[in-house]
Amino acid sequence: MDDSHLFSHFQLREIRFKNRIAVSPMCQYSSIDGFATDWHLVHLGSRAVGGAALVFTEAAAVMPQGRITPYDLGIWSDNHIDYLARIADFIHAQGAIAGIQLAHAGRKASTSRPWEGGSKVEKDNGGWQVVAPSALAFAADSLVPTELNLGQIQAVVAAFAMAAKRALEANFKVIEIHSAHGYLLHEFLSPLSNIRKDNYGGSFENRIRLLLEVVQGVRQVWPDEYPLFVRISATDWTEKGWALNDSVMLSERLKAYGVDFIDCSSGGNVAHANIPVGPGYQTPFAERIRDECHIATGAVGLIVSPAQADHIIRTQQADMVLLAREMLRDPYFPLRAARELRQDITWPSQYLRANPLKNR
Repeated sequence: MDDSHLFSHFQLREIRFKNRIAVSPMCQYSSIDGFATDWHLVHLGSRAVGGAALVFTEAAAVMPQGRITPYDLGIWSDNHIDYLARIADFIHAQGAIAGIQLAHAGRKASTSRPWEGGSKVEKDNGGWQVVAPSALAFAADSLVPTELNLGQIQAVVAAFAMAAKRALEANFKVIEIHSAHGYLLHEFLSPLSNIRKDNYGGSFENRIRLLLEVVQGVRQVWPDEYPLFVRISATDWTEKGWALNDSVMLSERLKAYGVDFIDCSSGGNVAHANIPVGPGYQTPFAERIRDECHIATGAVGLIVSPAQADHIIRTQQADMVLLAREMLRDPYFPLRAARELRQDITWPSQYLRANPLKNR
């Protein structure tokens, strides 16, 4: 097989990924006060055992009020470091790379868990005041945010940088900054959620300012040898919203600020956007940004089969595939994919007896 396929190695800075399969960040809503638990160890550890090259934690809130729900993972306190380090170390022991996604939910914070309805959680019921670039609620039944002032914006930048320092102490080797799905940094990017009149609103340059400041703050404390990812929603799927052309221009700027990889998702900032969901529907975003910006990209969204994932890499539409729901259905997707694609990869020693390529 050629050198560009699903099980080829991939290098970013000094980090070498053993294949092109990543476990996408997926919220588990199973933390108390932001602390990782045994659930996270088993959930993330099993995907590392299953053969993924890169295993991301779910979104880890950089501030308590940046959680989507009261049960989100956090990294706003030094007290969170020890158990996160245990998870990162286990992932690395399996030959995978441990990554962590840093996030702030903005106006989509203070909600109940999805299986509890996902509705807003008021202050008197354990919730908190949500914040955003502008005092615009996500939906009619959502909490109305307060507009961040300049001091609070700088506190957000500092919180991301401090979270990155904690991630380093916890032995993670990849950071992804979450600027997608209608959360705080995406809210600043989109003119549908940002109607500010100051230096953080209005023009394209002003709306991307906060994300660039966050990237700059993180890159200053994140080692040069470790890669930095940014997840974006390439389009709002809504007229007059953030669009793919904006994402291309943004990706050029992010590259100049030391970002190594654009994780290309979409949507999430408009409650009732008309999204043409289908297999690989977001892959063209990764392809265009990769081709025009000459930066590594990841494809995510309804990638469900080994052949499909391999095709994305072989045809150079993206440099990695990030799997979410398929990894929930099958934590050992990479081992299955290797079997179907006839790739002889390293299995965990404890599982070798089950490797069909070695036991025929």
